[in-house]
Amino acid sequence: MALTTTLFDMDGLLLDSEILWHEAELEILGGLGVPLAQEGSRSTKGMFVAEVVTYWRERSPWVGPSNEDVVERILQRVGDLVENKGRLLPGAERAIAVTAERGRVGLASSTPVPLIERCLAHFGLRDRFEVICSGANEPYGKPHPGVFLTAARALDAQPTQCLVFEDSAAGVLAAKAGRMMCVAVPVVEDMSLPAFALADIVLESLVDLDEAWLDTYFDR
Repeated sequence: MALTTTLFDMDGLLLDSEILWHEAELEILGGLGVPLAQEGSRSTKGMFVAEVVTYWRERSPWVGPSNEDVVERILQRVGDLVENKGRLLPGAERAIAVTAERGRVGLASSTPVPLIERCLAHFGLRDRFEVICSGANEPYGKPHPGVFLTAARALDAQPTQCLVFEDSAAGVLAAKAGRMMCVAVPVVEDMSLPAFALADIVLESLVDLDEAWLDTYFDR
């Protein structure tokens, strides 16, 4: 069955926002006494923010603000950081454009919809996606495939007709659990994680996306 639909993750794939999430978490969770590592990848990459806050509170409980309050603080801070110093990653706009030439395009992220909308609007990308789906609206976050399956349904596509672009191990696992093809674009320090061996192709950057490779799977 030929591919008809492309689903993009956002943070760390299209935007350099993973580092900004880490900065926000260091500031807010670190301020509550959570011992986050200053360097390296986020161990919670791919989880939605409410899961991240619950994860850390279970391991390093704090007295004071509720989980919901901490979630809102993090979301606001990430949005501010994206608008102040975020950037699109190399090849992001082209990847969206060349996949849109071959079928329908949606975005499926662990980030809540209001922050997705804020980030995409800042970079002028909102109109490039037919649908936006958030893992925050699903019972389970990545590596559960729920957000990808919801996006596929919204675009009238079968899972096996979908190509997912992901940067996180959890996202790759979610795509493959959903029976979708997957292009993985991990950061260098994550490249050796076993999950990336499940991807159909692994790129160092979206700049390396080959249109001839896409044409192998999409009917035009």
